[in-house]
Amino acid sequence: MTSNALELRIPPPAIAGLAAGAMWGIAAQMPVLAVPLVVRAAVAIGLALLGAGTTIAGVRAIRRAQTTANPLKPETATALVSGGIYTVTRNPMYLGLLALLVAWAAYLSSAWALLGPLVFALYITRFQILPEERALAALFGADYAAYQARVRRWL
Repeated sequence: MTSNALELRIPPPAIAGLAAGAMWGIAAQMPVLAVPLVVRAAVAIGLALLGAGTTIAGVRAIRRAQTTANPLKPETATALVSGGIYTVTRNPMYLGLLALLVAWAAYLSSAWALLGPLVFALYITRFQILPEERALAALFGADYAAYQARVRRWL
């Protein structure tokens, strides 16, 4: 299996779910940080709300533009979405999932669980974002190149 075989194959929420499960498993086996539940819950809730809001803002912008939100078929995009949350990040839905994973790590109170968000970010960049960028560049050419120059991939 070539490394390209994983491109655009697994829905990003499924990757986030796998990472979350692995994080739980790691946290159950490794020492946890001595952080009071109220503190870690507050941090986790704050990060989760930020992540969910970022994801929802991305979905809403895509829907307003009446283009596809299907991450497995970026070549079917009919519009380049560059307003709203897309002025801050080119990948708000993936950034939102990443924030949710960091929230989960905070709740688990495990430094080792932070490997989950790291692996998620690396995987999503290589097997989801880079192929999406190639598809959008093919579809939107100079407009997409100008957008890439203005807005960062993550933050």
